[in-house]
Amino acid sequence: MTESTGQGGRTVLETLERGQVCKGVVSSIERFGAFVDIGGFHGLVNTAELTWAHHFDAVSDIVAIGQEVTIVVLDVDVERERAAFSLKALYPDPLEEFARVQLGRVIPGRVERVVRIGAFVRVHENFAGLVPVHELAGRNADQPESVLHIDDEVLVEVAGINLHRRRILLSLRS
Repeated sequence: MTESTGQGGRTVLETLERGQVCKGVVSSIERFGAFVDIGGFHGLVNTAELTWAHHFDAVSDIVAIGQEVTIVVLDVDVERERAAFSLKALYPDPLEEFARVQLGRVIPGRVERVVRIGAFVRVHENFAGLVPVHELAGRNADQPESVLHIDDEVLVEVAGINLHRRRILLSLRS
């Protein structure tokens, strides 16, 4: 979880605590995350901790080398000279807000993918939900592709949200 730690970096590491908020500078970018330098100590922000956005192509889409960032310390291992940091922990989870506002409501969406088990419909910039195949059965369809197509605009009811698994269950409306 670290690049390298000199004596000054080790001193910084020994002062870090879980939940602590610090400022640092992005020192390097890897495919699995970004290293952030805090006073000579380099800790890792794993890709899963960069942003709440569901999808991005590269770490460099989120941060740049030399960029000053504010992080939350997730974990510290002084013996192994490692620390895990998060950028997204500073911000509320957009799925929780979506659940609070949209659960049970009928909202517009756009069909993103049609698969054997149903159709994925984008209902927010960061996430899509599943309209299961049994929702389509009442529409005289043996195959989801015969009812919905990519880019179709549809109305869906937000039937359920699993915050832990980050899944949204949708019901197709007319």
